[in-house]
Amino acid sequence: MSWIEKASRTATISMRADWDVNRSQTDIWIRHYKTRLIKETNLENITTLAPMERKVTIERLVKQMIEEEKVIIPNEQIDQIIQQIINESVGYGPLEVLLRDESITEIMVNGPNEIFIERNGKLENTDVHFKDNDHVRHIIDRIIAPLGRRIDESSPMVDARLQDGSRVNAVIPPISIDGPSISIRKFRKDPYSLDDLINFESLSDEMASFLRMAVKAKTNILVSGGTGSGKTTLLNVLSDSIPEGERIVTIEDMAELRFSYNNLIRLEARPPNMESKGEVTIRHLVKNALRMRPDRIIVGEVRGSEAIDMLQAMNTGHEGSLTTVHANTPKDALGRLEAMVIMSGLPLTVDVIRGYFVGALDLIVQTSRFTDGKRRIVNISELVEEKGDMVAKDIYRFNRKATLSDGSIIGEFVATGYIPKVYERFLSFGIEFPRERFESGAGT
Repeated sequence: MSWIEKASRTATISMRADWDVNRSQTDIWIRHYKTRLIKETNLENITTLAPMERKVTIERLVKQMIEEEKVIIPNEQIDQIIQQIINESVGYGPLEVLLRDESITEIMVNGPNEIFIERNGKLENTDVHFKDNDHVRHIIDRIIAPLGRRIDESSPMVDARLQDGSRVNAVIPPISIDGPSISIRKFRKDPYSLDDLINFESLSDEMASFLRMAVKAKTNILVSGGTGSGKTTLLNVLSDSIPEGERIVTIEDMAELRFSYNNLIRLEARPPNMESKGEVTIRHLVKNALRMRPDRIIVGEVRGSEAIDMLQAMNTGHEGSLTTVHANTPKDALGRLEAMVIMSGLPLTVDVIRGYFVGALDLIVQTSRFTDGKRRIVNISELVEEKGDMVAKDIYRFNRKATLSDGSIIGEFVATGYIPKVYERFLSFGIEFPRERFESGAGT
């Protein structure tokens, strides 16, 4: 090793040591002034202030404490101390910087030193870290405390929602073996539109136009897809095509749908309280929605016995209703729905159940997340009955052709040539949609 390399290495080690000392001292100041804030002020009142007013208040109090103690701290470290105290006391600690980054769609905390994010459909490791498992647990408590939720050994997992609507799931030991874990699906401030999805190459112009017309013609649509495939995003986008003048009731396990509409009622399920009472399920809400004179019912996701109530609603005049299901293909979606209906405990034969499906569902839209990070609509299918069987007939599909060396996927959206029965519905609603758009190979 040359003397230049040795000198450079020595300087680097010295800089790291200085940085470690500075960081350690900064951490001591942060703990000290945070403790004073807790003891000498009412943090509960501060948390109710608007974000800017909250920041100014904490900044003023901390600077006042520093002046009182006559401590000499560099300005840049004062700013760092104040920001960290704000994050820890009335924010979400190390997660604040990730939550403010609008390019991030998901945050996954596997432990104090292992935090991943999703950006542009791909996972990335970050250099963000917590102090220890107790620090992670503290942030979980900060998230759920204002919502009246709890998490402890007897109830070691919880779903919650941040103020901006982002969905949070947290788990702790004993079910999370290596310590507390947090998953956050971020909420986009400005909802996507169908035009956005076209620009993202999630579907073609023809497919987008067809879906717009299908919503306007009050077809019942089931959006199917795997985890993170864009089901909720698509549901939100489709809801935006509902004409004014109708009454809509949305039902969700954790409220995520967000669209502007004049006559809108939003319902959200509720878990049981600490005494295991007060639970309100999706099924309860679907049944109650039927008494609210809805024109359309939108269920964020059907997961259990509420499927039969949703199908009955679609069959009894609530046309144009929308919902999602977790499944990888249209065929799998029907199988899952069938199993959910059986879970309801009603004495229904398979033939009766399938009759419900054919009478209730018009279209199945299948979404998928590909290895290149893009989310695409891979099938738009119509549910029909053929020789006593339910069949999902593709109207449009995505044909995958190749995968490039950089991981990009090449393919095209095409029409299959099948003329759906809902086309007659379009005509009865006075909706113009060129028949040639169904011709085989049509698309981009």
